[in-house]
Amino acid sequence: MIEHFGSETDITIVRKHDDLKQYLLTLGSVAVAFSGGVDSTFLLKAAHDVLGNRAIAVTARSCSFPERELREAAAFCEVEGITHIICDSEELEIEGFAQNPVNRCYLCKNELFHKIWAVARERRIETVVEGSNIDDNGDYRPGLTAVAEQGVKSPLRHVGLTKLEIRELSKKLGLSTWNKQSFACLSSRFPYGETITPERLSMIDRAEQLLLDMGFRQVRVRHHGNLARIETDEAGFHLLTEKDHREQIYAALKQFGFLYVSLDLLGYRTGSMNETL
Repeated sequence: MIEHFGSETDITIVRKHDDLKQYLLTLGSVAVAFSGGVDSTFLLKAAHDVLGNRAIAVTARSCSFPERELREAAAFCEVEGITHIICDSEELEIEGFAQNPVNRCYLCKNELFHKIWAVARERRIETVVEGSNIDDNGDYRPGLTAVAEQGVKSPLRHVGLTKLEIRELSKKLGLSTWNKQSFACLSSRFPYGETITPERLSMIDRAEQLLLDMGFRQVRVRHHGNLARIETDEAGFHLLTEKDHREQIYAALKQFGFLYVSLDLLGYRTGSMNETL
C-alpha cells in the first residue's frame, strides 16, 4: 500500500496508480512481457496485486539479453510468487535482423509478441501487456508498431505514467528496481547497418558487465567496428578520472576484441544511435 502522499503531484501519481489497477482489472487476465527492468517490474507487480494468478510473466531468452537480467527477472517472480515462463526468442534467427535495419526493433518485437501470445493462449490468458511508458512516445520506437499490430496493451502509457513517476511509485512500493539503471537490449548498441553477431554481442555484454562490476551505474558501450564508445553518467565520468580505472578498462576491452576505447563527452542518453536518422 502506498502512503504519505500529500502534495498535488503526489496525489496525481496515486490517481494514476489507481487508474492503472482499475484498467488491469478490466483486462481480466494478462501475460506481461517481462524483462525485469523498471517499467515491466512495476507493471507486473501491479498486475499481480489486482489479478493474482491471472497475471503471469513471460521473459524472452536470447543472446542480446544478458544473463544477469534473466536471473534478476526469475528471482523477482520467485519472491513474489508469480508464474514465470521463459521462452527462447533468438533475434538473430529472424530474417534481416542481423543486418541491423532501422526497423530492427519492430522485427524483434513482432517475433517476441507472437511467442508471448502463444504462451497466453496455451494458458487461457486473455491479454498480452508490455511496459512502455508515456515518455517512450517521444523517441523513435518502431517496436510500438508491433505492439499496435498485434493487439498488445500498454497499460502504463494508457494511464499516462512517466518514467519518473514509475520510479517514484516503485520506491513507495518497496521495489528494488526503483533506481535500477535503464536497460535496452544489447542489439541497440550497434549503428544501423552494422552487422550484429553473437561474438559482437558478447563483446558488448562483457564490456558492460565489467563497468557495472567496477561501480558504474548508468552505462552503455556502443559498438563501432573495432572502437568501443562508452556513454556514462556524471558518476561514471568521475570514476574515469582515475588513471587505474582507465587502464583497467582499456586492457579488458582490448582483450574482449576492441582496438580503441573512447568516452562520449555528451554522456549517457537513450536512443543515441537514432541520432543518425
